[in-house]
Amino acid sequence: MSPALDERDRIRAAMDRILGGAPQQSNGALTIVALAQEAGVPRNALTQRHLDLKNEFYERVKERGSTPDVETRLREKIVKLKETIKNKNEELDQLRADVPALVRAVNQLALENQQLREQLNQPAANVIPFPDQRPSPSKH
Repeated sequence: MSPALDERDRIRAAMDRILGGAPQQSNGALTIVALAQEAGVPRNALTQRHLDLKNEFYERVKERGSTPDVETRLREKIVKLKETIKNKNEELDQLRADVPALVRAVNQLALENQQLREQLNQPAANVIPFPDQRPSPSKH
């Protein structure tokens, strides 16, 4: 048997093992990477030399009615990333809304600080007693 025929046979056998749920050399994922690993061939054997076997593998996966593992993982990741983006956008909106109030508070505190410094620089006020307003005792 020529190496090319042997390679095709190994790929078909690997396909059967993965689709049968009994992988021996890979994690059993429904991906070309796992198929190549299971068959003991380089990935480019499926993406360049044996495109028909790659397409056959994907067709058989599709016939099973299941989504390839890599697609499932990517879809889950997309959902998580969209949720993260939504949360970050909400946080950013809140921060943008808080900025004007914080600027006003800083300006008010700066003004109060300036007024207090000016008061400290003024000379101390003298205490001026009020004149005695009590009636003087009459001398009779």
